[in-house]
Amino acid sequence: MKKMFLLSLLLLSSGATVAQTLDPATLPAPVQGIAKQGITIIKKFNAPGGMTGYLGKYQDMGVTIYVTPDGKHAVSGYLYDANGKNLSEQLISDELYTPAGREMWQKMASAPWIADGKASAPHIIYVFADPFCPYCHQFWQQARPWVESGKVQIRTLLVGVIKPESAGYAAAILASKDPAKAWHDLESSNGKLKIAPSAQASAAQADAIKGNTALMDALGASGTPAIYYMTKDQVLQQEVGLPEAEKMPVIMGDK
Repeated sequence: MKKMFLLSLLLLSSGATVAQTLDPATLPAPVQGIAKQGITIIKKFNAPGGMTGYLGKYQDMGVTIYVTPDGKHAVSGYLYDANGKNLSEQLISDELYTPAGREMWQKMASAPWIADGKASAPHIIYVFADPFCPYCHQFWQQARPWVESGKVQIRTLLVGVIKPESAGYAAAILASKDPAKAWHDLESSNGKLKIAPSAQASAAQADAIKGNTALMDALGASGTPAIYYMTKDQVLQQEVGLPEAEKMPVIMGDK
């Protein structure tokens, strides 16, 4: 939960679109008072106990505000039911974090990636990888059973973060006649680079590597492999670094 919460904050600060905000002048006086503390009010909603709720954003974090039935007082924080369920958390996730995650997923889909696995695979994973990253190579190897069975397609977004020459090698892979084969050959050869930095790599290919690296930074990933996948509820998940063996079935969509 903590990792997902941190990812959610990063999504809101990554440039993902936030829902249309409400005009402060239309808000009840106590909500206006809270909004002056730097909270952007996004949505009004019906709350339990005769209260009126307001969803907001404060320093890239979702917040909920509850106005008492008399309209004279407001409380900012989480609301719980009799069973201890956090009613605010689900609302914030549904209205802010989940849409932001889907938007970032679309940004990854629109970025230049290399396909590994069948296009018809029911589960898709995006991986930011550096040609010099040994953990990227290990993840690639561990994912073989799912990829080769047709269950998973891995979409690799090449970046240049480990060595000064990383970006050149990544661009060379994109510049090759068959980037997917070049990447497959690299990863299947125990990470031994058989391709040299290409002086023929175009400016567009170099920009693609820079763009992928910037996108990885926007998602808050501090290293490679940076792995992203969707749950069955279409909630974006992040795993940075080589996953533990027991986490692989979850990432691959088996659990």
